[in-house]
Order: sequence, then C-alpha cells, then structure tokens
Amino acid sequence: QVQLVESGGGLVQTGGSLRLSCAASNSIYSFNSMGWYRQVPGKQRELVAAMARTGNAYYADSVKGRFIFSRDISKNAVWLQMNSLKPDDTAVYYCEATSGRIDYWGQGTQVTVSS
Repeated sequence: QVQLVESGGGLVQTGGSLRLSCAASNSIYSFNSMGWYRQVPGKQRELVAAMARTGNAYYADSVKGRFIFSRDISKNAVWLQMNSLKPDDTAVYYCEATSGRIDYWGQGTQVTVSS
C-alpha cells in the first residue's frame, strides 16, 4: 500500500513563500507521475503542478513562474516551492502519485494566504 504524507502548509501573507513536502512510502521512480493538486470548498480539485517519471514538469497557468516542483528520487520525496503567494492560492494541497491506473493521495495540507 502506497502512503503519501504531506507537510509544510500554514498561514502566510500575500507575497510570501511556503514549501510543501511529500514523502512517499515507495520509490517515487516507480510512479508514472506525481502531482500537487489543490481544492477549496465547493470547487473541484485542480492540478497545480506535476512531474512525469522522465522529470518533465507541468504547471497550471495560474502558478507558472511562481511555483516549482522538485524531487529527490533517493529520498522518495517531492516538494512544491510556492513563491509570491496570493490569497487565491488558499486551499488544501494534496500530493498525488499515479501508478498504472491507480491514483494515490495524501491527506492534504492547508495553505492559507492572508491579504
């Protein structure tokens, strides 16, 4: 059973930075891809950033240039560096991993950006 554990959320002012971490119980290289999603109440969960096994990264337009997805395969960990945060970035952030047709999810970590 794959486990993903996020950490690093919190309260930050507009323009500030946070770094989210996701520790995986399995080798992250075994996953087809990993991603960071976010969700606010009443809205669908949206993809923020993702990285394929190859290392190619994808960013949603809303975070491009501000967020950076990184990984360390030897540590089975991925990170989301979030800079220039805005109130619209407030959400619960989830780490996700895809293996074949199965998606695994972490428990989520709250990010709140105050104006």
